[in-house]
Amino acid sequence: MTNRDFIVVTTTHEAEDKARELATAVVRERLAACAQVYRIQSVYWWEGEVQDSAEWRVDFKTRADLGDRLAAFIGAQHEYGTPEIIGVPVVTGSAAYLDWVNAETAR
Repeated sequence: MTNRDFIVVTTTHEAEDKARELATAVVRERLAACAQVYRIQSVYWWEGEVQDSAEWRVDFKTRADLGDRLAAFIGAQHEYGTPEIIGVPVVTGSAAYLDWVNAETAR
């Protein structure tokens, strides 16, 4: 596998417990090897107004071929009507780490 065979998929949640529950469910399903949950401050357009709110971001490390399944899983589990689900390619990375991601999502 090459670096391009991996992606990082990001979503957000309004509550830490919901973000952690989603992270745990995704990793348990082996749709990602790892999920990182951290607090962010988001500024965005919503319903005709600029919003500014605290959210919890979740970054999932996974194989590119699992991207669509992961996006569908996030969408089905998410409480937002229009959740952020964005996957970006890994352009470089530690071979040992990417081997680990591959092994943990191949089970």
